[in-house]
Amino acid sequence: MTTSGDNTPPVGALSRRGPLRAGERVQLTDERGKLHTITLLAGESFHTQHGVLHHDELIGGPEGVVIENTHGFEYQVLRPLISDYVLSMPRGATVIYPKDTGQIIHMADIFPGARVVEAGVGSGGLSISLLRAVGDQGKVFSYERRADFAEIAEANVTTFFGERHPAFSITLGDVQEEALKQHEPGTIDRVVLDMLAPWEVVDTVAELLAPGGVWLNYVATATQLSRIHEAIREDGRFTAAEASETMLRGWHLDGLAVRPQHRMVGHTGFLVMARRLALGQEGLELRRRIKTFKQEDMDIWTPEAPERWRAEQHGHREPTTKRAKKAVRQSKAQAERSQDSINAARTAKNSQQDDENSE
Repeated sequence: MTTSGDNTPPVGALSRRGPLRAGERVQLTDERGKLHTITLLAGESFHTQHGVLHHDELIGGPEGVVIENTHGFEYQVLRPLISDYVLSMPRGATVIYPKDTGQIIHMADIFPGARVVEAGVGSGGLSISLLRAVGDQGKVFSYERRADFAEIAEANVTTFFGERHPAFSITLGDVQEEALKQHEPGTIDRVVLDMLAPWEVVDTVAELLAPGGVWLNYVATATQLSRIHEAIREDGRFTAAEASETMLRGWHLDGLAVRPQHRMVGHTGFLVMARRLALGQEGLELRRRIKTFKQEDMDIWTPEAPERWRAEQHGHREPTTKRAKKAVRQSKAQAERSQDSINAARTAKNSQQDDENSE
């Protein structure tokens, strides 16, 4: 049996199908393979040294077409995929690469309806993938320390889905201080952290996660990897800790000239995953030798001094305030256009249904 509610498309579906609409972002690929991402606006034009392409020629038409500009220069027109969007959207902080995002979704087993806590939102790239995975019935509770990053992330998420996602919320502040104020112990299915010192929130994660829940960390350096793994192992409330990194190498395909590309996306970060044990349970002792370290070795490898764990000490550079403010303006403008596009599409659809009913 179907109901009227069943005809309501999931959030984000309208912006991924149907004719191109004003306010949407499209990807233009020219004859040389160069990509241009633009926002369609009525009456506007896309100018290059090769000529002018009027947006009105695209609005209302399908994607997947090849169109000529005023000088006969051709472009292939497609909606950006999620990976294209994430790498081209306005950003304050560096985004997690799509190759790592895909691994995070699978390693953390993000399922429809899941309740996920995310900390270190940055520009919202991972948030978009998490929201797609949990769906309209799930929840992604995000925590971000910087207000400008939170604004950028919220606007980028809204732009991608065409409207505010009902499963998404952002809280300003440290996750270890704010999360337990909002969630009852054991009510969170998954925790995903992208932060400098995730070992500082072991107690918070242990309180939040339900038994069997997954805790996944994204860290950039080997020292962070070692320290978070030692913290997980020593805590005793988690099990099945494992770490990995993902390399991505494309291939050049041109007739019989088939070979690896000269450039590849190498190391971007490590993923460290662990599972929450039930209350009062201890992890199973595996029958293998575990290398132990002397305390002086650990002090060298994982220094306690707070100044040693500054972001710049690990190759991370904080974006300037000027750059962040520019990204805030751009992301909010794009979000507003995207919302207007979806609202116009819904109004047109409702009007069509009213006309059909009146007949």
